[in-house]
Amino acid sequence: MKRYNIILAFVLAISLQGFGQHKNDSVPEIGLGIIANVNQGNSYITFPTDLGNLEPLWFEGNIIPNFLIRQSKNSRVMGVLTPQIIIRMYQEESMPVRTPSYIPQITLYYRIDALKSNSRHTLFGRFAHHSNGQAGNFYLPNGEINLKTGNFSTNFFEIGLIYDRSIPKLNAEQFLISSLEVHPLSWSIDELEGLYSPLRWHGTFSIYKMPFGKKNSKNKRAKISFRTEAIWMFGDINQWKDFSLKRLNFDFIFYYHPRFLEDIGFFIQYYNGMDYYNIYFNEKRKVLRFGIMTSKLKF
Repeated sequence: MKRYNIILAFVLAISLQGFGQHKNDSVPEIGLGIIANVNQGNSYITFPTDLGNLEPLWFEGNIIPNFLIRQSKNSRVMGVLTPQIIIRMYQEESMPVRTPSYIPQITLYYRIDALKSNSRHTLFGRFAHHSNGQAGNFYLPNGEINLKTGNFSTNFFEIGLIYDRSIPKLNAEQFLISSLEVHPLSWSIDELEGLYSPLRWHGTFSIYKMPFGKKNSKNKRAKISFRTEAIWMFGDINQWKDFSLKRLNFDFIFYYHPRFLEDIGFFIQYYNGMDYYNIYFNEKRKVLRFGIMTSKLKF
């Protein structure tokens, strides 16, 4: 584990370097509610037009309702309860929905900087559970993983730092997020040991639109947003080498919000990595897909 600690220290240093703060009274107030919504992610539904090696789907739906807990709008501390569910409906007879991913979680955010500043730093910590609601044997008699009824369950915590800054020329907000996700072996089912990464680093870069509306005629809301995330999986996984590219998961989302739509827009996503859908975790995915996504950012 010592070499992993050295790698983690190096990765965190690179990802967080250059985080600075500058006062600017003219920038909009970006509260913890906005920062939390960015970090938690957006709800979406995909179209049945996936390109890649994912099984034919009618849709994948990601449902992320966030329940905010805080004392006041200007509070530096805020809690978020999120009963996240991911669902896939397969293009098969009677259109089955198999083994949804249940990911209930609670996240605590602490804003370090003052509200009115051109750049902000926020710490967060999360405790989450990920399971598929099944109770069958993990393996089939032939030794393969039981994807239909096999039990999958793990608990984890995640700690990280969020940096955001305003970009007035683009009428947008930029976010950099670096975090560590830890799955203690005693918090997961025994069958995951040696197959499922117990330690993961997340690095995310994104730029989101800032819909000021009619109150600020000089700033028209941006039509596009994008988000890219890299995940490096540490630990014993299928006897992979420490620096094998198999450990890298990459995700890119391009989002377009037409002016005639209020709360939703269209997105294109490219994902290359191990499947994030519960017991399908050992399946390698390369997929390009399209769909609609909610726009949670209300400034």
